[in-house]
Amino acid sequence: MSELGRAARRGRSPRRRTSVVGVIGELLITAGVIVLLYVVWQLWVGDLIYGAERNAEGTELSQEFEEQWAAENPVAAPEPDATDPAAPVTAPPPVLPEPADGERFGVMYIPRFGADYAMPMAGGVSRPRTLDPIGIGHYPGTRMPGEPGNFALAAHRTTWGKPFNRIADLRIGDAIVVETREGWFTYRFRTLEYVTPNEVEVLLPVPQAMDVPAGTAYITLTSCSPMYAMTERIVAYGVFESFTPRDAGAPSSLQAVA
Repeated sequence: MSELGRAARRGRSPRRRTSVVGVIGELLITAGVIVLLYVVWQLWVGDLIYGAERNAEGTELSQEFEEQWAAENPVAAPEPDATDPAAPVTAPPPVLPEPADGERFGVMYIPRFGADYAMPMAGGVSRPRTLDPIGIGHYPGTRMPGEPGNFALAAHRTTWGKPFNRIADLRIGDAIVVETREGWFTYRFRTLEYVTPNEVEVLLPVPQAMDVPAGTAYITLTSCSPMYAMTERIVAYGVFESFTPRDAGAPSSLQAVA
C-alpha cells in the first residue's frame, strides 16, 4: 500500500456505533419534550383559548335570553324608576325550575374577574357533561337563584377555561351576578373557607349549619385547592341582594370594580 493510502486510512475517523442505551435515551428525551409541550398547552395556552371560548359562549347565551324575552314581550321596553332615575329597579325573584344535567340555564358575571368574564352555567357537576365542556355546574338538589337556601355551584380552578381561577381574589361586598332569561340575580360575597373534599355540609340549605331552616338566600362557589391539586376545596359564600327583571335593564352591580 502506498504511503498516500496508508495516510488516508490513518486519517479516516472511526465509525460511530449506535447503542441500544443511546436510542432509548433519545426516545425518552423526545417523550419528555412532548409531555412538557402538552402540559404547557393544557395549563396555559389551552386555558387561554378555552377561557375565551367560554366567555364568548356566555355572551351568546345572554344575547339569546334577550332575544327570547323581546320576542315574548314585543311592546315592553326597559324603563327607569319613575321616582329616582338613578335607583336600581328590583322585584321579587321568580322561582326557576332546576335544570337537567348539562342544560344551560344562566350566565355568571363577577366584575372582580374582569369585564369580559361571562361564564355559562348548566345543571349538574360532572366533568364530561358540564364542568369540562360548559363551565359552571349547579349541584343537583340545591336551590336555584334567589330562593331561600343554598344555590351551590362548582367549577374548575385550573384547566378547561378555569372559571373559578381567581376565587381567592374575591373581596367582601364583591358582586356575583347570575343572568337568566328572566333577569339578573345579584349576590354579594361574604367569606372564604377551606374544607376537605368530603365536607358536604357546605351544600346544606344554610351552609355548615345542620338542621337549620333557611330564611336567607345564599350562593356557594366551590373549587379545588390548592391549584393543580385536589387535597382540599376552596369555598366562597355570598348572600342574595336583589333581583332585577329584564324589562328594567342590566343592574348597576355589573359595573367594573377598581
